[in-house]
Amino acid sequence: MKLRSGSKLGVLTSGGDAPGMNAAVRAVLRVGLELGFEVLAVEDGFSGLLEGRVKRIDLRALDEAARRGGTLLGTARSKIFATPEGQKKAREVIAANAFAALIVIGGNGSLTGAHALLGAETPQGTLRVAGLPASIDNDLACTSMSIGVDTAMNTVVEACDRIFDTAAAHKRTFLVEVMGRDCGYLAMTAGVAAGADVVLVPEVGKGEGEIVEQVLAAMDRAYGKGSDKHRVLVIKSEGVKVDITRIKELVEVRASKLYPGVDTRITVLGHVVRGGAPTAFDRLLGARLANAAVRALADGETDFMAGWVGPGIVAKACAYDPYVVLSPLAEVLAETANLMSGESMLAQWRKRIYQEVEPILRR
Repeated sequence: MKLRSGSKLGVLTSGGDAPGMNAAVRAVLRVGLELGFEVLAVEDGFSGLLEGRVKRIDLRALDEAARRGGTLLGTARSKIFATPEGQKKAREVIAANAFAALIVIGGNGSLTGAHALLGAETPQGTLRVAGLPASIDNDLACTSMSIGVDTAMNTVVEACDRIFDTAAAHKRTFLVEVMGRDCGYLAMTAGVAAGADVVLVPEVGKGEGEIVEQVLAAMDRAYGKGSDKHRVLVIKSEGVKVDITRIKELVEVRASKLYPGVDTRITVLGHVVRGGAPTAFDRLLGARLANAAVRALADGETDFMAGWVGPGIVAKACAYDPYVVLSPLAEVLAETANLMSGESMLAQWRKRIYQEVEPILRR
């Protein structure tokens, strides 16, 4: 059954912020108003939902939102929401505000929360829920790209370009750690784009000794006899469990004797990767996923995530956008678990590609 004109559509951002979230919120508001809905914002994710912090969104207040990083709605992780008592309270707030539908923008935990609210009863009937994937780690299944990944990748590449300049000027080896949690996608794609000599990702499963040998081999190619190379760039995903300081210490023990004039430096990019103005792609991705989600909810769909069609996505595109696929949230969560455990086809493909890229980087 289609949503009636005047129905209340809620939107919240949850978990880690990702560039492009604001573009998605802006699109939810604009498309929702165009379809005749009242759009309500929930502040600070599920924490704000439990506290009943719900407000109407001013259309003009979001005029320039798409070009801003972070999330204007705020975001937070809530341990209380994960409990039966917390979800009971959330359902009460949803009923009190008469939501007909709710769009949750975030990562795996956020989509788990959206799925948990399925079946909530409100004055407008049973709540309809939809999710939009937003995570710079690109660790969600059923979408080839998540909101924020492209911006984060460009941020890493820009930083590495700058590091290259100073590394070459001083004959240095830089160890750069980037975010990504337990997924090496961001490190590998940025490494290829930036021209890194070594990329360390958790999927390959190398131990401390293998990692040190890999870095030393790159240094030998750069600083050995007959080479005119003056720098080495190593990009490490935070998901690699060997501490980056430990890697530096072990490398220096041997490199100091072989290459006494070469310095080894560490740069941890950390949360700088999350920030900054979103790229054009992330703005469009957020807007297009939001457009399809709102229209699907309006037509009676529920309990789905709107994902981007691309590598690894075999499902049929939706009727609202040839590059957007709507996948059941239960399937998204199950496939994401398989992705992170390395059991899914996509995880196995990524691991194989990472292994194939490794010797290419050495050339």
